[in-house]
Parts: sequence; structure tokens; C-alpha cells
Amino acid sequence: MNLLVIGSGGREHAICWRFAKSSKVDKIYCAPGNSGISQIAESVDIAADDFAKLADFVKANKIDFTFVGPEVPLSLGIVDYFQTKGLKIVGPSKNAAKLESSKIYSKEFMLKYGIPTARYNNFANVGDALKFLESWEENNKVVVKADGLASGKGVYVCNGREDAKNAVRRMMNEKVLGDAGTSVIVEEYINGLELSCLMFTDGVSYSVMPVSQDHKRIYDGDRGPNTGGMGAYAPAPLAMGNVSKKIDAIARKVIGGIKSEQLDYKGVLYIGIIMNDDSPYVLEFNCRFGDPETQAVLPLLDTDLTDICMAILNQKLSNITVNWKKEFSVCVVLASGGYPESFKKGFEIKGIENINDKNTMVFHAGTKFENGKFVTSGGRVLGIASVANNIKDAIDKVYVNVRLIHFEGMYYRRDIAWRTLNEK
Repeated sequence: MNLLVIGSGGREHAICWRFAKSSKVDKIYCAPGNSGISQIAESVDIAADDFAKLADFVKANKIDFTFVGPEVPLSLGIVDYFQTKGLKIVGPSKNAAKLESSKIYSKEFMLKYGIPTARYNNFANVGDALKFLESWEENNKVVVKADGLASGKGVYVCNGREDAKNAVRRMMNEKVLGDAGTSVIVEEYINGLELSCLMFTDGVSYSVMPVSQDHKRIYDGDRGPNTGGMGAYAPAPLAMGNVSKKIDAIARKVIGGIKSEQLDYKGVLYIGIIMNDDSPYVLEFNCRFGDPETQAVLPLLDTDLTDICMAILNQKLSNITVNWKKEFSVCVVLASGGYPESFKKGFEIKGIENINDKNTMVFHAGTKFENGKFVTSGGRVLGIASVANNIKDAIDKVYVNVRLIHFEGMYYRRDIAWRTLNEK
């Protein structure tokens, strides 16, 4: 097979790495790719939203199927475009991708199909939103969300009425998130631990991956501003037992809703969950693999990813068994100093060559290869993922390998998966 992966981050590096494990794959291309991906796939200088050029490339290079990593091309309708050209592509249609691209649509979907979620109101007018918040208790926490895609920056957890009003003004008047904040959701705050439930689906059946937990805050102990994700681990002990059954019940309702709405969904669905005591509530949907959850989850996959993709494309996912290793995986993100605010680029990355553990992977996110060396080119630079028989060994192993790498200003959290050591 010849495959094309669309995207350029650590998530796409992990996807390419997993495809490269298949004996059925001859050639992997990645558009636009990155310097780490170029070690296992051929990077193609075509933007992820240039559908015409991508389709021409697929035809010219006899690509068997395309796999979409990021959300933007999905929300713009790349799947619909490829299908009109008779090209196979793994991902949801533009209409199905509204589950991620519109928070209001996803909330209405949840209510319609009995999926547990926080109570909310949505507003297209700033005056209406501010008037509603007048009745909010002064010091009660509240969540304000942009309706549209905002690269992970569209959620404000506010400490009370005035904080929430400021968030609404910033989104709707000041347009800090552009068109994404034209409409907003004001939502009740649920104080609990978050989980990431990823699943493969062909729109009819589904297969849940090991549930993972992301660490979004920049500082240890889950303090400081949100980031794109500072690390993840899988499987999360919190999602075992009775909670696992409740999450599967949610997954069933989601797929039931997708079928009822006749959404064309062939790909990966991410259900963002928050635990309210022992009850899972859905925060959001992502219509693709998460980042950095992918870098923690895919190392545990024990079934050929190409087989899974072909089953999805042929709507025969229920005909195969997706197997996972009975092990634990931990991924730690190495970031540029100053991230998620301003940061400098171009620092040499030293020590990658010192990692020679077959159970540890280095996934590139924000790197470039210049003058014979890797240098930093983004906020999140690398993801180091280690697999072991138990969570403590996976934690110990990943940090041993993290300490082999260095670049100026390098920052990482030192407590990824720390909760698991206190859970029974």
C-alpha cells in the first residue's frame, strides 16, 4: 500500500510511525510533515487545506487511502472533496465534523441523544450573554466557550460573574479568537478529573481505545494556563471497572446519534469526558486523534492500523478485533521556554541519538532539521513516550529518557501520570 497522512505535528508522527510498522505498507507520504516524520515517511510540501493539490498528488502517486490528522481540513470538508474525486480517505464528512467545529451543534446533539453533559445556554449576541450573566452568582465558577474552532484556546474557566463577562467581551467584542467567538456557550462548571476516550468508528459500529488522561496545564500539580497538552498516559486507572461501563454506554449513544442523523463518519472520534464524582459527563467531541493522547495510545496498539482503516472504509469494523497490549504508556512533552505564551526558536536539540530503548519513542512536533542538526521550531517540541508492564515503570523509564535530551530553555512537567500512583 501507498498511504498519505495529512498533518505536521507529534500526533501525525505517531500515526506515520504506527503505519510504518505494517508489512502491508510500501510507502508513506505526509503533507506537509515535519523533520522527524521525514525519517520514516516522505514529507510533501502541500498545505493541509490545499485540497486540489492534495487530490492531484494522491492520484499521481497511486495512494490507496489518505488519513487526516488535524481538525481544520476536516471542518473545511476535505473528506467530501476527496469522495467527489473517488478517493479513499479516513475521516468524517464536513457535516459530521460539526461535532467538533461547532460547540453549539455538539451540545444540541448531546441533549437530543441523552448524552450526559453540563447545563448550558448559548448566545449569538453579546448583550444577551452579559444580561444572562447578571443573574449568575458573583463568585460561582462558570465556563465560557467559543462556538467555533480555536486551536484549543476557546475555553475560559472563569472564577465568577465579572470574570465570565470579561471572557464574553474578549470573544464577542474584541474578537480575540476571530470568528470562532462570534457565538458563545455559557456552561456550568463541573469540578472533576478529565479523561480522553478515543474510538475507531465506521459510523455504524465502534471500537474504544484504552482511555487516556491528558495534562493540559503548563505547571506541575495542574497549575497555570492551559496548553495544547503537556503529556498523557494510558490506560487511565480511573476509567476502569464501573466507570468503563458508563463510558461505553456514552459511546453507544454517540454512535446511535451519528446513525440516526445519517452522518458520514469513518474515522476516529474523541470524546472528552469530565468525572462528576463517579459519573462521566461529556465536555466536547474531537473528530480525530487527540494530541498528545495519540502519542501515548498508539504505542499500545497490537493490531495493524492499515487493517483497521480498511475495515472502517468498508464499513466492516465489527468484523475485526482490535487488540491492545496489556501494558502502560506515558508520554512527556518537551516544550520551549515561555510556552504557551511567547517563546524563542532555533535552539539546537541535543541527545535524541542517545535514546536507544526499543520501548521508548521520540515523536517530533516543533522541530526543523538545519545544517545537519535538529533545532526547535515550535512551542511543543518533542513527545517522549515509553511503554512498560506497569505504570510506575513506564513513568520511571520515560523520565530517564527525557533527561537524555537538552535544548536551551527546555521545559517539561515532572509529574505526568502522578495521579495513578495514588489511585487504587
